[in-house]
Amino acid sequence: MNALNRAQIIGNLTREPELKQTQGGQSVCTFGVATNRSWKDSSGQKREEAEFHNVVFWGRLAEICAEYLKKGSKVYIDGRLQTRNWEDDAGTKHYRTEIVGDNMIILSPKNGGGNGESYESSALSAESAPAAPAAMETGNDVSAEDLPF
Repeated sequence: MNALNRAQIIGNLTREPELKQTQGGQSVCTFGVATNRSWKDSSGQKREEAEFHNVVFWGRLAEICAEYLKKGSKVYIDGRLQTRNWEDDAGTKHYRTEIVGDNMIILSPKNGGGNGESYESSALSAESAPAAPAAMETGNDVSAEDLPF
């Protein structure tokens, strides 16, 4: 039986992208994205709610995210959900659910604001990103021990 694990969001970065390297030399970029939802409740009042997502990109796309995205950037992310867990020094188990990105489109104005006349729409995916070194072309076979955080 096949299963579907896809996540698609449009939102704004809540923090600067953080680029790190695994011990094996693979690039990994992490950042947060906030998505907003608005609706009218049963009394007709407008309500708003924000949801916060952790996003991870690997390889060449990680490097591109770190170079072109900044806190506040509007971005479209397409990827899959993944939950990882680890134990801290005190023995407490932690869990973190993330969107592991496959595709990214920058939706922010090129100049970071202003009148919004000129938008940058750069669609990038693992397939369209410039070629990565051979060590990165092995896929996403990365264990928790490889993570730099």
